[in-house]
Amino acid sequence: MKIKLSALAEKLGLDHTGDDMEIAGVNTLEKAGPDEISFLVNPKYAHLLDSTRAGCVLTSGPYADRVARALVSANVYMDLSRVVNMFAIPQGCLSGGSELAFIHPEARIDASATVYPFAFIGARAEIGANSTVFPGCYVGEDCVVGSDCLLYPNAVVMGGVRLGDNVILQPGAVVGGDGYGYAQTPLGHMKIPQIGTVVVEDNVEIGSNTAIDRAALDTTRIGRGTKIDNLVQIGHNVQVGENCLIIGQVGIGGSTRVGDNVILAGQVGVADNADIGDGAMIGAQSGVSGKIEGGSRLAGSPVMPATTFLKAAGSCMPRLPELFRRVKALEKELAAVRAAAEKGSDHE
Repeated sequence: MKIKLSALAEKLGLDHTGDDMEIAGVNTLEKAGPDEISFLVNPKYAHLLDSTRAGCVLTSGPYADRVARALVSANVYMDLSRVVNMFAIPQGCLSGGSELAFIHPEARIDASATVYPFAFIGARAEIGANSTVFPGCYVGEDCVVGSDCLLYPNAVVMGGVRLGDNVILQPGAVVGGDGYGYAQTPLGHMKIPQIGTVVVEDNVEIGSNTAIDRAALDTTRIGRGTKIDNLVQIGHNVQVGENCLIIGQVGIGGSTRVGDNVILAGQVGVADNADIGDGAMIGAQSGVSGKIEGGSRLAGSPVMPATTFLKAAGSCMPRLPELFRRVKALEKELAAVRAAAEKGSDHE
């Protein structure tokens, strides 16, 4: 695909500087060629503008005059996303329903949907307009998959789960597997059937090998616009709000409530029944329990204000071995002083 710079600027509603050209792709400032557009988001890389071979650079106004051609943006990162989407090549090459897929006679598949070979669509399941179900996917009975959804290979949607519109399940994602519920009895751990469901609202993306468990009795819910990374575990009955960012290897215990616009960085562990307020940001590898106030900036395990954690981690923790040696030396000196004092008192 090639597009004129002037046409690209018009599509995006942006101004451009320099003469017109054909753009064939997007690349970094270091690797872009003369027929590609690059970008400057972080000013610390501005020195690369002097050496880049990019035919055009997407950047903010203050840097536009440093390159031969610029696409001028007030929000470079957002407009970069829009540019890349124009050049992105969609996955897959088929359309319609394959005869090699199993589609239950009671399933309802929109005429514009695509179902690849070796997918399974269960009884009474619904697949919405322009949605795509790739090979190896399982869509159980009574599921509802909305419009413009992408279920990449080997994604699993267990029975009764509802996906909104424009939902993306990356390969290997599992939505609606049994929650982790067992009763401890004299005969061993007795499984408690999980008979609830999962609702995933519109514009949610769920990463590869992420698991979202069905509720024990009611609904596990993922709010509109939330983006979930790979290898995340979300337990039964969890309620995740809108527009959250949940990064890789996060684990959220059952019946936890996560508010709107929350960010959980990589490997955050959230205990069951926690309550995380709107707009909270939790740093990587933190341990969370109880109630977290909205707007908090926390880190550490257990969590503490992020500034406190950074001071402790940067100043105190590296000095712990030295402090330990000093304390041991002081203990020896104190023991010697006590021994001398006791010896002196014996001679009196």
